Amino acid sequence: MKKHIPNTITCCNLISGCIATYWAFQSDYRMALLFIVIGAVFDFFDGMSARLLGVSSPIGKELDSLADCITFGFAPSAIVFSYLTPLTSPHSPLIAFLAFIMAAFSGLRLAKFNLDERQAMGFIGLPTPANALFWGALITGSCEGLSSLPYAPYLILLGIFISCYLLVAEIPMFALKFKHWGWKGNEIKYIFLLTCIPLLAFLGISGLAAIIAWYIILSVTTNIILTTKTPKL
Repeated sequence: MKKHIPNTITCCNLISGCIATYWAFQSDYRMALLFIVIGAVFDFFDGMSARLLGVSSPIGKELDSLADCITFGFAPSAIVFSYLTPLTSPHSPLIAFLAFIMAAFSGLRLAKFNLDERQAMGFIGLPTPANALFWGALITGSCEGLSSLPYAPYLILLGIFISCYLLVAEIPMFALKFKHWGWKGNEIKYIFLLTCIPLLAFLGISGLAAIIAWYIILSVTTNIILTTKTPKL
């Protein structure tokens, strides 16, 4: 019986993604974001439960990627599509469909992750949950402000292309995994966690998008510093 627990949790993640997509097409971005967050919680606990119960399996790994592709690939793309449609329909309604390119790159990122053995304690490229939370929080928290900008559709499209690049880029990004709880070796993680608190406190839902942007900046900056310090052979 216990071998079915992780896969059941993974299926809850997938269902959450389906519900998030429904609300996205209804232009209820707050509900869509809520179910993406719920899906992220299930995504966290399915792997943990598999390790605790000792029932990790190849089918669980594949099912996890399929669920993530819905919750963190298709659902955020649907949010952006739904948001872009009324902004672009007077000019070129087909522009909004470019949002789904992000779903394709999310699938590619997940496929690469399954085959990449370098990502045990960190990530290579932007994790799909982070990308999904960024777009869900950005549209939910700033939809009215973004709509008032004269070039909003083009800014959103630029953001889509940047997201697609970051998803598959060979850029190391840190994960919130701790081998120990000491400061040394975990400086970047603790700095990130401490700065998340004021961002959420002052910006609300939009603060979640700011946190993801800060995570990317911190990861890229740290990588540049480490690359500069590494002696060339």
